[in-house]
Amino acid sequence: MIRINLLPHREQKKAAHRLRFQLLLGSAIGAALLVIGLSYFILDARASSQEERNQFLQAEISKLDQQIKDIGMLKKQRDDLLARKQLVERLQQGRNDAVHIFDQLVRQTPDGIYLKAFKQSGNTFSFSGYGLSGARVSNYMRTLAQSSVFNEPQLVEVKAALINNQRVSEFSLTSTFRQPAAAASAPHGQVAPQGAKP
Repeated sequence: MIRINLLPHREQKKAAHRLRFQLLLGSAIGAALLVIGLSYFILDARASSQEERNQFLQAEISKLDQQIKDIGMLKKQRDDLLARKQLVERLQQGRNDAVHIFDQLVRQTPDGIYLKAFKQSGNTFSFSGYGLSGARVSNYMRTLAQSSVFNEPQLVEVKAALINNQRVSEFSLTSTFRQPAAAASAPHGQVAPQGAKP
């Protein structure tokens, strides 16, 4: 009878199986470490890229903030210039109005009317003077109403006075400034005296 010892063979199988398991385990651990390492590098690269993008965006935001400040300063400068321009235009218009007012005052004051005072307060004018008669004062008011400057003259007071031994009518009246639009919309029946500005 032949006897065969199978113990070494079984031990060899166990050893081979153990070795194979260890190799598989080592391979799995190595693969896991490789995956973890690659993931780390990928995430680190992405984090670095995101950080660069964040820095770029922050720099662009800072530029935009500065541009917004510059735009705000430019708008303020523009508003200041517009305010100055409007002020200059108002002053120029006021100067032109003053010339036009005195021109019309001279043109619309007929013979027999003598002004002793003329005052402007805003858009209101005050006249005071003497007329050779009450009729001349009434005619003066009608003439003023037809001018391109004086609007709606109102008689404040008229009384008899003696100037150089001559009886005259001392008067005071008020009028408002006729705006250009109001002058343009004056009734067709009113015709400005000859020489009056349109």
